[in-house]
Amino acid sequence: MPMRPGRCYSHITSQPYTRKEYIHGAPQPKISKFVEGTPAVQDNYEVRVQLVSLERGQIRSNALEAARIAAAKYLSINVGDANYFMVIRKYPHQVIRENKMMAFAGADRLQDGMRLSFGTPIGVAAFTDAGDVIIDVYGRISDLDKIKEALRRAASKLPHNTRIIVKEVRKAVQQVQ
Repeated sequence: MPMRPGRCYSHITSQPYTRKEYIHGAPQPKISKFVEGTPAVQDNYEVRVQLVSLERGQIRSNALEAARIAAAKYLSINVGDANYFMVIRKYPHQVIRENKMMAFAGADRLQDGMRLSFGTPIGVAAFTDAGDVIIDVYGRISDLDKIKEALRRAASKLPHNTRIIVKEVRKAVQQVQ
């Protein structure tokens, strides 16, 4: 499978590096909110739609934030803030390191190349396995197509192949008068 551009850090290449008490200067995640919409009792919502990862890898925190913003913006405009509840299920624990190399004339006298190359922390990412839920959205059955479109837009911001799954559908409770 050919590599798509921008996938430098999407594959898991080493063991987890998550002990932040040992990492000096570990960056904070870029995600500002993990919950969007109206967090009412989930029984008030008729449908639950999930964005599920189809492959193993890692998703950087800025990609999760971009996916959250894209989905929340679409849902807020087309469904309304009171009619949906969205939760980001993955938390970026994995610290990503980079061995920065200088690329200019005379740089060979200033750097050591790969000698003792541990790397400096540059960001954080979330590990995902195949079948892991990345985003959950609760809403009404009448808004199902709009929720699916919001998750499709969010999936375009992520480096992995994903699938949208309608997990629960139940009829609204009809009260007889």
